[in-house]
Amino acid sequence: MTAAAGTPFDAVLLLSFGGPDGPDDVRPFLENVTRGRGVPPERLDAVAEHYFHFGGVSPINALNLDIIDRLQAALAAAQIDLPVFFGNRNWHPMVEDTVADLYAAGHRHVLVFPTSAWGGYSGCAQYHEDIARALESLAAATPGLADDPITLRKLPHYWDRPEMTSACADAIADARTRLPAELRDDARLVFTAHSIPVSADVAAGPPELGGHLYSRQVTAASKKAAAAAGFAAHDVVWQSRSGPPQIPWLEPDICDHLEAIAADGAAAAIVCPIGFVSDHLEVVWDLDTEAVETAGEVGIALARAGTVGTDDRYIDMIVTLITDQLEGQTTDAAGLGCTDNGARCAVGCCVSQRPSRPS
Repeated sequence: MTAAAGTPFDAVLLLSFGGPDGPDDVRPFLENVTRGRGVPPERLDAVAEHYFHFGGVSPINALNLDIIDRLQAALAAAQIDLPVFFGNRNWHPMVEDTVADLYAAGHRHVLVFPTSAWGGYSGCAQYHEDIARALESLAAATPGLADDPITLRKLPHYWDRPEMTSACADAIADARTRLPAELRDDARLVFTAHSIPVSADVAAGPPELGGHLYSRQVTAASKKAAAAAGFAAHDVVWQSRSGPPQIPWLEPDICDHLEAIAADGAAAAIVCPIGFVSDHLEVVWDLDTEAVETAGEVGIALARAGTVGTDDRYIDMIVTLITDQLEGQTTDAAGLGCTDNGARCAVGCCVSQRPSRPS
């Protein structure tokens, strides 16, 4: 199959969050992330230390480049002739620059793969905003854009794809083998995802369904992965919260939860970062550093499951999502349509408007 065989798509854009490539990038990167949110300088200084702990380099860019290399090879093996470009929201290569490069190279119909599997504002709608912002930048620099437009279509959510479930289940099984043999049978299985303000979670999804789209998806995905891994019970917790303590965020926090289950007598835990597709900084700091330290303090043996981004099934899933678009299948399992050029998500997908962000 080629892109020219009955489809208009001629390129793929992997769109991600971005991260610093060296110590001099850390503070400018954090300022990009928090611009307009009123985050005090001392909070940025504290978060910067997390990056400096790893030499000022976030793993996310290298991990995304690895995904791109493997995706390009998988597309070629499937005889799909689509080049893969790389763009970020908060650091170079910025999505505005990448879309300009796509346009200059002659691409006019682009599929956008986000490195977030979820609905809600941060997981989905903000990627539509990234696309719209990049197109606004391109229009400002390209007077004739209206006569020769470009279309960017974001691919749908993929949290419920079977490839994700099976990859998570195998990662859990592998983590279990890294626990002491005598503790494996009774280990607590704990899923974790990025916390968000409760108000943002309430706003996600249609009000008639009660909102909470993001937390409902994380809960459902965790249930599927736990069952596939052979666990009758599991916990869902959250990590990486930020902002003032008086603003409610999704709880419990992973470290608080480890303390609680230790007090209940748990001796071992498997932590699966189901909310993240790669081992970027919030995984290697919040889990491999802070959660490991907490587990040691409370006497719990801890094994962290790997993320799915290094699994070949994750790459196969991206190819399937692309193939569905090439064949005209434009909805995901929940019946949610894709949108073009930053248009609002389909009804039932994400938030109706950007949630307010406390300073």
